[in-house]
Amino acid sequence: MPGGTGNLTGEPFPRAAREALGNAQLRRNLGKATGTIRAKRARVVAELPDWDGLRAAGAAIKDEVLAGLDTHLLRLEQELTERGTTVHWARDAEEANRIVTDLVAATGSREVIKVKSMATAEIGLNEALAEAGISAVETDLAELIVQLGDDRSSHILVPAIHRNRAEIRDLFLREMPDVDPALTDDPRALAEAARAHLRRKFMTVDVAVSGANFAVAETGALVVVESEGNGRMCLTLPRTLISVVGVEKLVPRWQDLEVFLQLLPRSSTGERMNPYTSVWTGPTEGQTAHVVLVDNGRTATLADPDGRAALRCIRCSACLNSCPVYERAGGHAYGSTYPGPIGAVLSPQLTGVDRNPTLPYASSLCGVCYDVCPVAIDIPSMLVHLRERVVQAKPVTPESAAMRGLAWAMTSPGRWRRFLRAGRLGRLLGGRRGVIGRMPPPLAAWTDTRDLPRPPEQTFQDWWESR
Repeated sequence: MPGGTGNLTGEPFPRAAREALGNAQLRRNLGKATGTIRAKRARVVAELPDWDGLRAAGAAIKDEVLAGLDTHLLRLEQELTERGTTVHWARDAEEANRIVTDLVAATGSREVIKVKSMATAEIGLNEALAEAGISAVETDLAELIVQLGDDRSSHILVPAIHRNRAEIRDLFLREMPDVDPALTDDPRALAEAARAHLRRKFMTVDVAVSGANFAVAETGALVVVESEGNGRMCLTLPRTLISVVGVEKLVPRWQDLEVFLQLLPRSSTGERMNPYTSVWTGPTEGQTAHVVLVDNGRTATLADPDGRAALRCIRCSACLNSCPVYERAGGHAYGSTYPGPIGAVLSPQLTGVDRNPTLPYASSLCGVCYDVCPVAIDIPSMLVHLRERVVQAKPVTPESAAMRGLAWAMTSPGRWRRFLRAGRLGRLLGGRRGVIGRMPPPLAAWTDTRDLPRPPEQTFQDWWESR
């Protein structure tokens, strides 16, 4: 059973979103942060005259990967192995966690340092390691904030976007015993406090766990892009490096990075170039390297022609920063590792719509997510497709039975005419205002929230024929 991307809260999106909407501070934090990122992204995207061409190229490269995924994966395995990296294959979250846990345990270490990784969050690796008595220390600043607060990530790129600077300062004062009591909420001071806290870990922990933004099949290179430099410390200093990589993260050729290293920073942080881009092909001197290639529902998604484009996603979070639903409800309301519009289509596909039946409805279908996606994922159309799957998976309800009866009536002109004429009986329920305010059950579910217009004295067809 795939794990990690299922509903983490147990609450359906409508209920969780309703609670989030009542949190005024959360809405202020989200509105300020997403508005700032949107403005930065718009400026740097507008600088490129060929942005649409880059976007189309990124989509084409990812589609090429998906069309020949088996071949590209075997090539990647071959190149990694030739360069001294041990490759492991994991069908689901449970198997991936077992592999990583066994590798860490074999080193004798009881602690690992981690590069920010959505794949490890998806499979619930930190929790699996904790069950084995191994502590995982997040080194990304935002992930560290989430971890210290015993919190959950609410954003793909900025996991602690739901917290403001004052909240982070209070958290550091409470959870970091060596922090200066005079710590302010100045961003530089907060970053310096985190740096001092993590420096000892970088120098003493012998095992690191990373993800990868891209894996190059042609060369066996893995790529991590980041903004802080902590990832590079994790990739080079520890004696054992374990990288957990989703099988869709491939690009066929080294040259393909030219496209994605322009698309990703502009779409994610609104920067022309990523501050730190780390590339490694095999272990450094004295290091042991492992790569765990994780499926966890991806091949099932690949088999769906209407949904497989979700695997193009490069985790830039542009759709989250632009989505009016996300901006108001926040990431926690989605109850999934992947929040926002991409989470509304990716999580139900990775786990099955039965585990996330409300997420495809967490959208107004305004289409802005498609407009900003750097690899042109048509999220609105995919949401409609998944809504259809949700309905098909449900048992027969009075509503579905009524719709089937209506479909039966509409397939015959004679039946449809008789049906419309029978509808005139509804005039008996109409009140003085010309509307039906209350219908008998189960139709009362409709009139409990809206009025129903009183049917006309004759149908349109009858009126037409009479003239």
